[in-house]
Amino acid sequence: MPTSEAFDKLYEVFKTHRLSTELELETLREEYNNLAVSFPPIDGTTFKEVDAAGVRAEWVDVSESKPTAVVMYLHGGGYVMGTIEMYRDMTTRLAKVGKVKVLSVDYRLAPENKFPAALEDSIKVYKWLLSQEYKPQNIIIAGDSAGGGLTLATLLKIRSLGLKMPAAAVCISPWTDLALIGKSIEAKAEVDPILDYNLLKYFADCYVGEDGDRCKPFVSPFYADLSGLPPILMMVGEREVLLDDAIIFSQKVEYYGVKTTMVVAQGMTHIWPFFAPVIPEGQQAINYIGKFISKRI
Repeated sequence: MPTSEAFDKLYEVFKTHRLSTELELETLREEYNNLAVSFPPIDGTTFKEVDAAGVRAEWVDVSESKPTAVVMYLHGGGYVMGTIEMYRDMTTRLAKVGKVKVLSVDYRLAPENKFPAALEDSIKVYKWLLSQEYKPQNIIIAGDSAGGGLTLATLLKIRSLGLKMPAAAVCISPWTDLALIGKSIEAKAEVDPILDYNLLKYFADCYVGEDGDRCKPFVSPFYADLSGLPPILMMVGEREVLLDDAIIFSQKVEYYGVKTTMVVAQGMTHIWPFFAPVIPEGQQAINYIGKFISKRI
């Protein structure tokens, strides 16, 4: 199936405006935030900042939201970039299609706050939701890129703490292996206009330190015992270097008996649903996620 004209134009923009390790960290963060500068929030949405057990978060609410259901969203950005503000369009669209409230989490970023800071924040927020009388069966944890990996690490931590699991998880272009062993990192290097090995290594160095263990399960869920996890929707673009991070992980998690839905979007690049305001393929992916959410909470 051919990609849309709008996607093809966006793809060319990506190729000429790549994120690069040659940029200073603050410039890199600014460039990443600029990806959403033209994506104003959808009308009829309310945003309310909240202190979730010491972690800054934001409620995203639309008129159709079920009062008892929530998606806890962990944004992407390699653990070093991203804000809840730049993800407002994405979280609003998820709220609308899933008819749920979304709690967008502003977890601490590396290198100022290395592992396990992001995971500690995520767990605090999940516990906070439980303390606010949201039932686990009415919670879905979701995230993209590093946020997708953090989603899976959060599930593992929930299991290790003996807490009840959420209803399901959604991982969009997840980064599951910070050791970077996937063959697609090299095989897709020429067609992925967003990520490459050098950028991913830089992010991993920031998150765990240059000498840090990238194979710890809470760092890289790829290496974990995956038994007992809830149903997972995994979505990945066929052109991205993290293709194997999703495909092989989905195979491993199915081996452990976890119900998994794996979607490989032909012709798509990293976190393409984020660009729903400008490409039809993005909204199609958001709609698919909405159906998954609606079936489970």
